[in-house]
Amino acid sequence: MRVGVFGGGQLGRMMALAGYPFNLRFSFYDALPDCPSAPLGDLYGDESGSPESLDAFLASADVFTYEFENISTAWVERIARHKPVYPGVRSLAVSQNRLNEKALFDRLSIPAAPWRRIDSLEALQQAVAELGMPLVIKTVTGGYDGKGQFVIRSTDDIARAWTDLGAACPLLAEAFVRFQRELSIVAVRGQDGEIRCYPPAWNVHHQGILSHSVVPAPDISEASARQADAYIRAILEDLQHVGVMTLEMFDTGSGLVANETAPRVHNSGHWSIEGAICSQFENHIRAVAGLPLGSTDPLRPSAMINIIGRHPETAAILAIPETHLHLYGKTERPGRKLGHITVTAPTHIQLMDRIKVIAAVLPNRMAL
Repeated sequence: MRVGVFGGGQLGRMMALAGYPFNLRFSFYDALPDCPSAPLGDLYGDESGSPESLDAFLASADVFTYEFENISTAWVERIARHKPVYPGVRSLAVSQNRLNEKALFDRLSIPAAPWRRIDSLEALQQAVAELGMPLVIKTVTGGYDGKGQFVIRSTDDIARAWTDLGAACPLLAEAFVRFQRELSIVAVRGQDGEIRCYPPAWNVHHQGILSHSVVPAPDISEASARQADAYIRAILEDLQHVGVMTLEMFDTGSGLVANETAPRVHNSGHWSIEGAICSQFENHIRAVAGLPLGSTDPLRPSAMINIIGRHPETAAILAIPETHLHLYGKTERPGRKLGHITVTAPTHIQLMDRIKVIAAVLPNRMAL
């Protein structure tokens, strides 16, 4: 079977690495000839997204998927008229539009921050009056790693927020959630409707970018773990999603509050490559190819640490016990995800000690 992937970044690269042992072959749709996935399959695409490039991509594979959600639904719909695309267009349309996403949470009775649609400066001022401050303003599409966001903390910030983001209307305004920590849960749904969930991850961010994830999330209550499981199952079933999906949440101490979804493999699930019986990448490819799902059980406490901006010394990382290095073939640039490190340990305490050792040898110190 040939699998076509919209996007040629590191997620597509790791999908292909997981799928080649099944004798699957891959093609990628990306305008950049030096994208991380380029060495692992045929590359199609151009900057304009021309019909000719899409037709060539369509002919290159039997089934299609995507590695990021900021792509044209029209492109996916065009492919879907001829061949299977997993996840479906409905999952893409929800996850790439924050207003659709909030409406889904409301419809499924999944707790989320109170929100308003913003179409004008007057609507923004009204949202501040109704929801209070701090108030988080987000672009409806296209934002990631803290981009496309503004936090209004005083009335003086209202005009600045509008100046920065107003041209991208409509916008989303949501009340600031006071949380103890950020969590996520990664799950996979097969073509037959079977759902398997990985343990919730504790996520730590630094300057808007994920620094590291620890799994299972330390000290998570059984009630919160069940809550996370129920939320993502409800979303997967409602959307009839096929493949991996991720739900990011806030742990408020009195319950979980949904933040956003990703209809794909996710940075906070990279730990599963060495830390679970079957990784998120393998399970996504299994689902897309119509194969039975693998076990999502963790092997032992695990962590994923992002490599941001500058490469570490390979030997220094590999000298740390139970540590694995995954580089994406990217050039160095401030704020750029160049790779990640996975590490396992017998206990959470030993895991946290190993994370500190890794942090000490990274060129850019991570947030601990």
